[in-house]
Amino acid sequence: MRGIYLPRLADATASSMATYGIPLLVLGTTNSASLTGVAFVLTWAPRLCTFGPAGMAVDRYGPARVFRLAAAARALVVGCVAPALVMTDDDMALGLVMLLAACAGCLTQFSYIAAESVGAVASRDAGDAAHRVQSVLLGIDQTAALVGPAAGGFLLQWDGSSGMLAVIGGLSILAAAIAPRMRRAPAQASKATAPAARGWRTGWSTLRALPALAWLVAGLAFSNLALGLLEAATPVIVVKHLGRSSASVGVIWSCAAAASLLAVAICRGMIDRWGLTRVGRCAALVTSVPCFLIAHADSYWAYLSLIAVFMAGDSVLAVVLRTLRSRLIPVEVFGSTLSVTVLLLLLPYPLAGLLMAVAGPAAIHTLITVCAVLQSLGLVFALTYGVRSRSRRGKHRK
Repeated sequence: MRGIYLPRLADATASSMATYGIPLLVLGTTNSASLTGVAFVLTWAPRLCTFGPAGMAVDRYGPARVFRLAAAARALVVGCVAPALVMTDDDMALGLVMLLAACAGCLTQFSYIAAESVGAVASRDAGDAAHRVQSVLLGIDQTAALVGPAAGGFLLQWDGSSGMLAVIGGLSILAAAIAPRMRRAPAQASKATAPAARGWRTGWSTLRALPALAWLVAGLAFSNLALGLLEAATPVIVVKHLGRSSASVGVIWSCAAAASLLAVAICRGMIDRWGLTRVGRCAALVTSVPCFLIAHADSYWAYLSLIAVFMAGDSVLAVVLRTLRSRLIPVEVFGSTLSVTVLLLLLPYPLAGLLMAVAGPAAIHTLITVCAVLQSLGLVFALTYGVRSRSRRGKHRK
């Protein structure tokens, strides 16, 4: 299992540092909230455009090969951009950073789909302990989220863009070098060689045939809209409204990741005792209430605490989704179906960035409140009709 976990940790840390560090780099360069929102959009939007090719590539060539190529390509892009930033003027540097955001988002999609496919195989092999495997994998992701934003913020504060980009490139090279080389693709070769459009249709058809998964994905998409808005708005709120440094932004997300790690560790025993449904509903409540309060936080420490509680509940919801997903999706179409679910869960992120870029900093608190309402409604329907659909499906099994 070390051949799965260690590359995932290195890749997830590089992705996390790029996701949170690039918008901070734009804010420090331009002092513009709107351009920070644009950078956030460019980080996430390419992932939506490449979800189909990523799933088909994993089904056809195997997750290990796709993972290695994506990590190596990200290291190459970062290695080209880092020295160019030093030798160009501000306008050209801004364009290069925006290009880096788009390329990093695209390559992250490929490596993420590949890593999730390998994790799904391990979950199916674990049987009834699938939620424990998924909690370990999510713990790895949250560890990366703990290290990435803090390291990115501190490197930008004291070593500038070159230090942060050098670390991102080094982690990407490490992930490519230690990735497993003999793992087979989860799909049969005859199925994986289908055209990309057919794989896209297969993923949607599979999702429609699994109402429990579809309802839960829809609810979490609304939850991700709130999370995406918080991620896009936090640099502006902390630096502009609360008067803190860029390093303080990294501290917020690192504390949130620590709270998420604790929640994931606790939820293993809770799911064993009370089941996925009850734990999922409690997590939805823990996620929704802080989201309403965040819009009214008037101090740095109150904002940090509410973000940490929000992320803790969101992480437990992620364990529920991953466990259901690994149980329900047929292995022969896993890559294509996973790509569709990832599309639906990632779509709110660039939408959140667009909302912030259009509305401006004055409307941030209103947007957060609206997203909190949508999140609450989405999770209520997801954990009511989704669980009910799953129960009916289980009753007809022989």
